[in-house]
Amino acid sequence: MSESRSATNRPDMPGPSGKYKPTTRLLVIEQGLDFLSGIGSEHICGVCIDNGGSCCKGCRNLTAGTGCSLRNTSCTAWLCGFLRYFLYETGLLKEWENFWKQVPGLDYREDFTPDHFTVRKTLSNPNLRFLGFELAEDLRALAESKSKQGYIINLREQIDRSLDELSIWKTASKQAIARKNIQVLSKPFRRFHQALEHYRSDLST
Repeated sequence: MSESRSATNRPDMPGPSGKYKPTTRLLVIEQGLDFLSGIGSEHICGVCIDNGGSCCKGCRNLTAGTGCSLRNTSCTAWLCGFLRYFLYETGLLKEWENFWKQVPGLDYREDFTPDHFTVRKTLSNPNLRFLGFELAEDLRALAESKSKQGYIINLREQIDRSLDELSIWKTASKQAIARKNIQVLSKPFRRFHQALEHYRSDLST
């Protein structure tokens, strides 16, 4: 049973007249978490965790039974290959990346973001949990059907690498190769692609 489907709510990204607006470290973390919740990220993350590939593994701020004990801007902004792929297919990846480029002090598993700063862009409020659910179901089915240990985690890293290449490579021919690689790697995501097609069709009517 999948979650209900509805369109994405996308307000104008820049502030009034493109001017800088005051914000806080805690607010951007909250906005990021709300965005991720809106795409059903916990469904996707759950598959990686079940297959031994949690991105939080080994972090000193991870508490057994409760999860993260010290939220920061860096970990909120970071995306694994599956989440990047989701945003790539739904047209939200640039919005996410451009939002976090404004946030100072990002690092690895900690941040040096000031309590108060200014931004020009905000995040939208996607309502795409149904798509996150379908992608997670595809990944879960793949994990069960593939006997090779670490298959899901390896697939995640391959997709992540191809998305890096798409971003780094500047020529049209090389970008076409990267897109083709992403297409091939994501071919098993049948439920996700079907749901995405219906969603795009709904948007165009």
